[in-house]
Amino acid sequence: MSIKVRRSIRVRGVLRNVLALWIGVVLMATALQAPATAAPQDTGTPAEDPFYQPPSPLPEGRPGDVIRSRPAAFTVDPFGKSPFEGVKMWQVLYLSENVHGAPIAVSGAVLVPEEEWTGEGERPVVSYAVGTRGLGDECAPSYTLTQGLDYEALMVSDALNRGWAVALTDMEGLGTPGQHTYEVGRSQGMAVLNMARAAQRLPEAGLGGAPVGIWGYSQGGTSAGWAAQLAQSYAPELDLKGVFAGGVPADLLAVAEGLDGSAFVALMFMAAVGYDAAYPELDLDGYLNDRGRELMQKAENMCLVSVDGVVTLIDTLFKKISDYTTSNPLTTPQWREALNANKLGETAPTVPVLQTQAVYDQIIPFEQADTLHKAWCAKGANVTWKTYTLAEHATGMLWSLPDAMTFLTDRFAGKPTEGNCAA
Repeated sequence: MSIKVRRSIRVRGVLRNVLALWIGVVLMATALQAPATAAPQDTGTPAEDPFYQPPSPLPEGRPGDVIRSRPAAFTVDPFGKSPFEGVKMWQVLYLSENVHGAPIAVSGAVLVPEEEWTGEGERPVVSYAVGTRGLGDECAPSYTLTQGLDYEALMVSDALNRGWAVALTDMEGLGTPGQHTYEVGRSQGMAVLNMARAAQRLPEAGLGGAPVGIWGYSQGGTSAGWAAQLAQSYAPELDLKGVFAGGVPADLLAVAEGLDGSAFVALMFMAAVGYDAAYPELDLDGYLNDRGRELMQKAENMCLVSVDGVVTLIDTLFKKISDYTTSNPLTTPQWREALNANKLGETAPTVPVLQTQAVYDQIIPFEQADTLHKAWCAKGANVTWKTYTLAEHATGMLWSLPDAMTFLTDRFAGKPTEGNCAA
């Protein structure tokens, strides 16, 4: 079979999986939607909305302190934008930190069911770490959740229907001014933990003593993994019960090697932009040729679920790093040091973790995910490792849903788990 034929089959398979995921999310989320009452207020995109502009200077405070908040409306209806009934939502701007320890403002959202919690103890809150959206402010989940355009609305709806509150961070630079530090794990992990703190410190939400669970797949898996590793030292006051991390890009050097020349190489270029934003000394522009500079300019404000995003994905199909650079930055000590500083596995989480992985994941290499769970196990972590043989990246997300929900349900109920590290 020729290379061109094999590539054509791979592209058709990719498009089929993405389409199947999108249709599944829309249909299932619509089925969960309650009758509408009124349309949410349209305040414009984050770039046009003063709410997302942090005060300067930033106010004094602790990581997780709420700078400002306002009511919003969660919807899974992209047409009439009818609110999801029975749920209160607030958009928030809160304090977090970048990888250098400097205070930053991050936006996010808190959603709480209106129905009284009938379970044991306080209502749990899930700090939900979203998957890859893109680099543009319009991709911010605190905004897309109000527009009926969020591809993870199914998972958010499922959590809300269980009576849990959900807190979602936009992460550094997504929604707020500045470039999104895409896949810079330490920044993402702190944003997830501080989002849980912000949810607890938002008086209207009534989540002051809430037990916390963390959820994340794909980019969210990186965020969840880093939150799990940082929790004991960075946010010891949180009553963290368990962490789900699926499809985890744990080692970005290994991920980049797998993506170079693949159908999803655009994700590697996005990560390069994110790392250059977090570590300006990396000087990405100095490695780019004219074609690379043109791509970076397009990517800086791109959302994957958009016409521009689809066009960029198609334009970069099966391209290599060498097509856009004069020399490969990933071979330099500076870039490798920054990437390795955000590599998961050096510290063992102190709470139970469910880590899942699709065996035939075409975006996140199986081997580096397997290495992560073994590293955590070797350090004494309580890890449940589960793989899905008949799955790639998108379907791996769907297959993980019931397992992740059961895992967090059991952790919130106080059920013990010993993981399967011994196996």
